[in-house]
This record gives sequence, structure tokens and C-alpha cells, in this order.
Amino acid sequence: MNVWKYLKPSEKTQKNKIAFRGGAYSLAITGVVLALLIVVNIFVSALPASMTKYDISSTKLYSITSNTKVVVNALEQDVTIYWIVQSGEEDEVIENLLSKYDSLSDHIEIVKKNPDVFPTFAEQYTDETVQNNSLVVECGERSRFISYSDIYIQEADMYSYSYNTSFDGEGAITSAIDYVVNEELPQIYALEGHGEAELPSSFAEQLEKENIEVNTLSLLTVNSIPEEADCIMIYAPTSDISEEEKEMLADYVTDGGKLLVMAGPTEDGTLENLYGLLEDYGVTANDGIVVETDRDYYAFQAPYVLLPDMADSEITDSLIEENYYPIMPISQGLTVDGTSAAQTVTELLTTSGSSFSKIAGYDLATYEKEEGDIDGPFAVAVSVENESDGRIVWFASSSFLEDMYNAYSSGANVDMAMNAVSSLIGESEAMAIRSKSLNYNYLTISESTSSLLKVMMIGVFPLLYLGVGICVILTRRRMQNETV
Repeated sequence: MNVWKYLKPSEKTQKNKIAFRGGAYSLAITGVVLALLIVVNIFVSALPASMTKYDISSTKLYSITSNTKVVVNALEQDVTIYWIVQSGEEDEVIENLLSKYDSLSDHIEIVKKNPDVFPTFAEQYTDETVQNNSLVVECGERSRFISYSDIYIQEADMYSYSYNTSFDGEGAITSAIDYVVNEELPQIYALEGHGEAELPSSFAEQLEKENIEVNTLSLLTVNSIPEEADCIMIYAPTSDISEEEKEMLADYVTDGGKLLVMAGPTEDGTLENLYGLLEDYGVTANDGIVVETDRDYYAFQAPYVLLPDMADSEITDSLIEENYYPIMPISQGLTVDGTSAAQTVTELLTTSGSSFSKIAGYDLATYEKEEGDIDGPFAVAVSVENESDGRIVWFASSSFLEDMYNAYSSGANVDMAMNAVSSLIGESEAMAIRSKSLNYNYLTISESTSSLLKVMMIGVFPLLYLGVGICVILTRRRMQNETV
């Protein structure tokens, strides 16, 4: 029956008004909700990326460290970061990273430079071939070019004969900012005149990245060590220093100077005067080359390529925490006789109790212990500190920073050397930023766990879902029958 036609006209009008009001009210609510959503969307889009994006990657690839925040928040000068990239070729990770720098400080400005539009822009900063997503950091007249290959770093993996890729965008950018705003940089003077080896490329590049200037110094041509020297470095000498040089270095450390030494056994003669610097602190250098008999303490079936124990210290703690192990090849054994109140000696790296020093040195014909060989254990790296805040960090191997051994240790050797540099000259915030690995991390489970997961996923869960479905169907049919 159609009730609507029996209603009076006044009743019909009232019904129409109620329907119209209801529709208008719904339309108004919908409009208000849409307006709110638009406002909220505009507000959220205006927020910095740090407040709208969350980093759930295992290596915190999309996050910046507190070290960067300290460097950026301390800026008092305007810094411009030029992003050299063609339209449509922007790297998402770099874009996200740059947005975080932009949001951290009003002193940082990100400017995109399309090489198709500005083909000669990068030529004023570098002679290198400029790849997409390269950067230039500039402040006043100081600038630094950051190549794309310096952001995504590839290093050879000697074990798998492949390459490990890591992202060093934050470290490179923060280091560049620290460089362009500081005219006075840490100074390391490398001793020369004793057949010292050239610094390995990986170590030299790391020093440059950390904004440490390396100068050369011959003690034979100066009356004293330069006052601006933050540290004296002696790397892989093949001949001994003179007695006068020894006295000059000893006085330098006594007066609060810092000394970094990487010196191991030599093929011809001994470094008697150089190692005499340690004897003043109760550390004796034993003749020969250290050989290990414990398989857990050497690598690559070569008993002279040592895998020593690490003691807790500011130099080794980061390696211990991340399970990295430095490799010490062709090392001189150091014996710590004792310390006094005037100095503190810390054994950073130590060999096993079954190690011994082969007196034959480079002329050894066997790894077996022979008469005259010196029993271990030994220290192969020590840190010495005196009462006047003078410091010595000594690695008893001339080869451990070589690129090959650094690659074998997955970079642990250079990391340890850089930690030593940081402890000697005073670590800046930019120096503590390490690259982030982009290699996949695989979850390894036992065979029993794998079998259990198979049973659960293939058998238990499907049967459980089937049982729940049957119960729902039976319940609905029962309710339908009761209603009828």
C-alpha cells in the first residue's frame, strides 16, 4: 500500500523539509570533514621529513646521528650544499638525507643544480668527472666536492671475491661541513728521513675525510718540533733514528706531545733508538718476528699473520662492540715490564700464551720453535700516557695498515688506527661517523626451527583456519533454523 498519497499536503511538505535538512546536514558534515582533511594534509606536507618519516632499516640508513646534529647545530656561518643531478635522476636516499640537513639548521641551504642547465657549474670545484647525485659543500671561499662514488663506497671482499657496498653520505657531508667552516684543522706531522713507507691509500683517504692535514717533518733540519703539530706520526721506517732524534721525540712526549708509531721488524738491523722511546716507560721490544701456534690466533694458515686479543680501551671498544678483529702481520713482540705512578701503559693487542718470537726474523726457515726463540705472550700494540698528558700509541707492525690486510680485516685495521688518531688529537664529532653497510643481512635458523615453521605454516595454520570457517558456517545455519 502506498501511504505517501494519503498524506495531507502539509504533512508532505513537512516530510520534504525534514529530508532536505537531513541531506543538507550530511552534505555540510562531509564538506567540513573534507576541508579538515585538506588542511591536515597541507600542514603535514609542510612538516620536515624528520617528523613525517620513520627509519625502520637495520642500519638506520635514513637517519642521522647525534654527531651530525652537534656539528650542524653549532653552525654560525651559512653553508650551501649544491646537489648536482639531472631531473628525474634523483637518488631517494640522498634526497631524504639532504632534507634532514635542511631541516636541522637555518644556516644550511640545499640548491639543486641540473648539469643539463648548468653544464659548467662543477668545473669551478673539481677536475673529476661529475656523476649524477654528486655534491658540493660551500661556505665563503672554502668548498669541498663529494663524488657519488664517495657516497656509495664499494670495497673488495677478499673472502667472497665480491664487493661490499656501504653508504657514507652522512659522514661525507658532515665532514665537508666541518671542513668548510673551520680554517684551522688538526695537524699531523709524518716523520721522514728513515726510509718511511708511503701512507696506504685507505688510511690516507680516511685522514683526509676526517679533515686532518698531514705534513712531513725531518728532525734533522729543525731545532724543535713545530708548536702547531697536534701529533707526530712515524710510519714503517726501515732504518733507525739517531740518538739526537730520539731525545727530541722523548722530550716532546714528556712535555705533553702526542706520538703515533707503526713500526715492526726490519729486514736489515734493528730500530734500537726508536724502540728506546718505549723503554723509558717499561716496555721492551723483543728481537725477531712473533709466531703463533694457536690456530685461533692467526689467519690464512700463516702463523705470522696474527689475530690478537683486544683489551678494553677507547681505541678498541668500538671494534669489540661490533665484532671486528684487527690483523697484525709481521709484528715485533713487546713485553710490558711494569708501570709507575708517573705513567700508564695499556696493552691494546696481545698474543696467546703459546706464541713466541722467532729470532731469525725475516730469515726464518720454519714456524717451529727453536733454541733461542723467546716465549710469549706479547703485546703487539700499546698505549702509553705520562703525568704531563703526553701520549704514545704504538703498533708493532709496519704492514698492518696496508690495503690488503685492511681489506682482510674488513676495515678494522684502519678503524683502529683512526681511533688511535682520535684519542691522540681529540676526536671531533665528524670523525665518529662511520659508513652504513648496504649488504643484505640474512637470518640463519637451525634445521629444527625450519622444520617446526614448515609444520606450522603448511599444516597447523591452514587446519586452524578451516576449523574456524566450519564453526562459523554451522553457527549461522543453527541461527537460521531457530529463526524459521
